[in-house]
Amino acid sequence: MTDLYQTQRAMRNMRRAAMQRGVIAILDVGTSKIACLVLQFDGPEPEREDGLGSMAGQSQFRVIGAATTRSRGVRFGEIDAMQETERAIRTAVQAAQKMANVRVDHVIACFAGANPRSYGLAGEVEIEAGQVSEQDIARVLAAADVPDFGQGRDALHAQPVNFALDHRSGLADPRGQIGNRLAVDMHLLTVDQSAISNLVHCIKRCDLELAGLASSAYVSGISSLVEDEQELGAACIDMGGGATGLSIFMKKHMIYADAVRLGGDHVTSDIAKGLQVPMATAERIKTFYGGVHATGMDDREMIEIGGETGDWERDRRRVSRAELIGIMRPRVEEILEDVRARLDAAGFEHLPSQQIVLSGGASQIPGLDGLAARILGQNVRLGRPLRVQGLPQAATGPAFASSVGLCLFAAHPQDEWWDFEIPAERYPARSLKRAMKWFKDNW
Repeated sequence: MTDLYQTQRAMRNMRRAAMQRGVIAILDVGTSKIACLVLQFDGPEPEREDGLGSMAGQSQFRVIGAATTRSRGVRFGEIDAMQETERAIRTAVQAAQKMANVRVDHVIACFAGANPRSYGLAGEVEIEAGQVSEQDIARVLAAADVPDFGQGRDALHAQPVNFALDHRSGLADPRGQIGNRLAVDMHLLTVDQSAISNLVHCIKRCDLELAGLASSAYVSGISSLVEDEQELGAACIDMGGGATGLSIFMKKHMIYADAVRLGGDHVTSDIAKGLQVPMATAERIKTFYGGVHATGMDDREMIEIGGETGDWERDRRRVSRAELIGIMRPRVEEILEDVRARLDAAGFEHLPSQQIVLSGGASQIPGLDGLAARILGQNVRLGRPLRVQGLPQAATGPAFASSVGLCLFAAHPQDEWWDFEIPAERYPARSLKRAMKWFKDNW
């Protein structure tokens, strides 16, 4: 955990340095596309007079370069073939740099999949000076009881969600307040270490420095949920190509995240197998004619399949739209059933507001919101990412929810555990304390 704490701190410092330089790239490594946006910052906001300001430094930004390319070598949101993914990342980054006319050294990346798991932690300490200082927050976060989340897993997000000072709970930022006992509730999201290591290694091979990592379910929620939904409680379901991520927000913080290893590519694959056509043709048919609700008219609406096999009869085949919907609907229902099982496990029905927002490229299938409302049994709406200054029109759809969310995450990151200087003697285990001391002595 300490190694990761140090790595995340180093990434935060790199992010600050890149923002002072004024340019940083956003990289959304997905199963169906890799998107790269180049952001230009107008410099950090001035600190408030009391010197508190935002810990991670907020900034105004605009998009000056954007590019997407077909993803290669990524399955279920995780890297499958390193060289293929490296080529795809280089293609996207170079095209975005060319459009922005600047060279980019630092990227902030997000990815789906990697088998995420959520934990709720709690910690409590006595306040020594009577007034809550930065050090007290660091101490209470270090006092949180970190669970044994097993070998081969790493913490991706560790955010304080709620502070309580004496008998007052629900505080967002207790710094500077008077009290005796400070308690914290923290949300910890862990993912498979191999997925992070592969992504970090792949980005290094592209001669880029990693200045931040985020879960794509989290950043999609930031961009697709409006402020009231984030405050009152809502779930964001990010339906990507190879994985469907879900995140639950409450009081403007993510309190739960999970992923289902199914997505839009599985629907395309079903069409390719059912109609015996190549994947590219299946994707085109899904995009133009797909749906999940068949009506009487769909039996009569014929779709030209088209093809380039050279067999004239086979290339002129036609199928009814009802047949296509019959192939797509069972897979979409399966994805939504899996999502419902995860939401039930998270206790989503106990939240005061139970809004569900669909985002991601696969959420654009016509009629999906109606089917989702029936299966999930809640208020469902289709989400579009917030408007970001300078974003090209082509990148404003639901498929770019995680890219836009990552821009917001880069400019206004929420405080996380590694933003605070954790006292060495308060590290969770003795071995970590030794490692920490060695680190301080030798660097």
